[in-house]
Amino acid sequence: MDLTEGPLPLFQKWYEEMERAEIFQPTAMTLTTVSKESQPSARVVLLKEFGEQGFLFFTNYESRKGREIESNPHVALLFYWRELGRQVRIQGKVEKTDTKKSYEYFATRPRGSQIAAWASAQSRSVGSREEMDRIYIETEKRFEGVDPVPLPPFWGGYRVVPTSVEFWQERMSRYHDRLLFSQNQEGGWDIQRLNP
Repeated sequence: MDLTEGPLPLFQKWYEEMERAEIFQPTAMTLTTVSKESQPSARVVLLKEFGEQGFLFFTNYESRKGREIESNPHVALLFYWRELGRQVRIQGKVEKTDTKKSYEYFATRPRGSQIAAWASAQSRSVGSREEMDRIYIETEKRFEGVDPVPLPPFWGGYRVVPTSVEFWQERMSRYHDRLLFSQNQEGGWDIQRLNP
């Protein structure tokens, strides 16, 4: 493999190996955002697509992560595939996808998940589980007979465009392999091997 092509071919190779290993939820990635007050916040989201343009996930734009991305678009992603002794750390800048891309994905979600996207004021306080269930049932009734369920205006995709990607491979005696790809000013990638 020609590493000078950048981190994507190596990520693709590792991702395919991980898929063949039939790992549970291989698309799970930790997303870390930072608030206006410089407070970091991490949560797991699901990778839906990756390629030369970046790493794509979908969420509520009005959620905590959405509000933090709005104020500071610099984020970090972490994939940890314990079964293969690997992790991939990504730093980059977030861009919203266009509405068409968001709708295309939203249309593939189960109807219940579509209703939940409308019903949930994600990350906001709610009085009780009963209140949540009532809101969900009301939302379900609202869209009764409506097919397809429309895309909520507050919901869609984000693409993380990487500026650095680090590959970590577990080795004996904790003497691990680490390769860091950093984007340079010419748009290419510089590669460094890091001490474990």
